[in-house]
Amino acid sequence: MAQLRQQVDPGEVGLDGKALDRLDRHVARYVDEGRLPGFLLSVARGGRVAHLTTHGRRDVAAGLPVGSDTLWRIYSMTKPVTSVAALMLVEEGRLSLDDPVAAHLPAFADQRVYVRGSGADLETRPAAQPMLVRHLMTHTAGLTFAFYRCHPVDALYREAGLESAVLPGSDLAGTVEAYARLPLQFEPGTQWNYSVATNVLGRVIEVVSGRPSTSSSPNGSSVPSACPTPVSRSPANRPAGSPSCTATPRTAGSSRSRDCPCPGGPVSCPGAAAWWRPRTTSTASRSCCAVAANSTAPAC
Repeated sequence: MAQLRQQVDPGEVGLDGKALDRLDRHVARYVDEGRLPGFLLSVARGGRVAHLTTHGRRDVAAGLPVGSDTLWRIYSMTKPVTSVAALMLVEEGRLSLDDPVAAHLPAFADQRVYVRGSGADLETRPAAQPMLVRHLMTHTAGLTFAFYRCHPVDALYREAGLESAVLPGSDLAGTVEAYARLPLQFEPGTQWNYSVATNVLGRVIEVVSGRPSTSSSPNGSSVPSACPTPVSRSPANRPAGSPSCTATPRTAGSSRSRDCPCPGGPVSCPGAAAWWRPRTTSTASRSCCAVAANSTAPAC
């Protein structure tokens, strides 16, 4: 695979160059405001890169700039692949974004929502509205992660053995049923909270397509076998030229539901990670897949 480079003008593939410039300015503000050290932004259509921008530093302390060959630490990139697989089913008319999740996974019928309290004094009520497929795709389903340790509901996840988001000794179906037995942190569609929702979406895909979501997309193509190997899987073996791993501490309510502030302190995410160098590939989807197949655990 060749090094990432712009291959075609945006207009040649039907993209709006002015809109892409606005996108650059928008993301650059995250760097200029100190929210990100740097970024690489690439937009491709029809397998050809039509827009490529780098901005900021890959190593703040050393003052080294982001380049098109910068190595990036990646997390949770199975999520976009899962969402694309779901959208393929929507495109085929086999799934709707407005389907109640319970229509495909009956365990999610009669969900209950957290009200107050914790432990033995935790109170819940029946959900006023059903969890929808679109809620899974936008992390507004009311689900959470056990490792947050900042809300009574995530404590229930830990008690259920879901510390790593996967039920030990179980498959995806069993794990998702364990989620369904727990109360929601909030009413579906009312708040945002990064969660196990994409795992549930993966189970919906399995049921609708009849294929294991860990091995195949809805059209039967094998996802992992098509994906290149990352430069390195070990966070401890950060390759030379990769960004320094620093993050701005989260402030109360900055990235999760208002019931789950988790304020202060550096971001520390459990799970596997890999280092990945963006490259020009034969198709845009292959580039996405190269990231996705090598993130195997939840992260922030």
